[in-house]
Amino acid sequence: MERARPSAGRRLLLKGAVLAAVPYALLPAAQAGAAPQPVDHPDAEWEPATTANYTKADRPWSHRVDRVVVHVTQTSYTGTLAIFQNRAKKVSAHYVVRSADGHVAQCVREADIAWHAGNWSYNTRSVGIEHEGWVDKPAYFTDALYEQSARLTAGICERYGIPRDRAHIIGHYEVPGTDHTDPGPYWDWTRYIRMVQLM
Repeated sequence: MERARPSAGRRLLLKGAVLAAVPYALLPAAQAGAAPQPVDHPDAEWEPATTANYTKADRPWSHRVDRVVVHVTQTSYTGTLAIFQNRAKKVSAHYVVRSADGHVAQCVREADIAWHAGNWSYNTRSVGIEHEGWVDKPAYFTDALYEQSARLTAGICERYGIPRDRAHIIGHYEVPGTDHTDPGPYWDWTRYIRMVQLM
């Protein structure tokens, strides 16, 4: 329940002390109609995909979530965000991790179904994470990218009770019926799963 807010200039008495009331308009949440950002991962920045590129849902109530699918973008971080915001592309992922510093953008709420796996059943049951880079350019798989992605995946596993193993954290190439090869031969699965398990 929301408490009544004091009007600007009004004084509040608290156990005999006189406190100057802070005008509500100066509080951070009230700045320019700001609303809480709808991110599921605390370190993520909200960069929403267009609603034309994913399916609204109420996971895990509407669909069980039991997988994380690891992708590589095959384009830049900003290019990926632009694709997800283009209504004609019909593709999205829940998250994008930037190569240089591991910055995480959330593009689709985890409760919703991102169109990332190329297999409807896997879309409904998984969270998709895109990583900036190219499958044949291992330099894009930086320490920062691995660290922040592992932290993100560990949080997802914690939220949904997903085992932190290779049976439940999979590459796009492992999704049935797809012709993708990402994250490719240079993705260090041993290192990544170990990091996820230690987070």
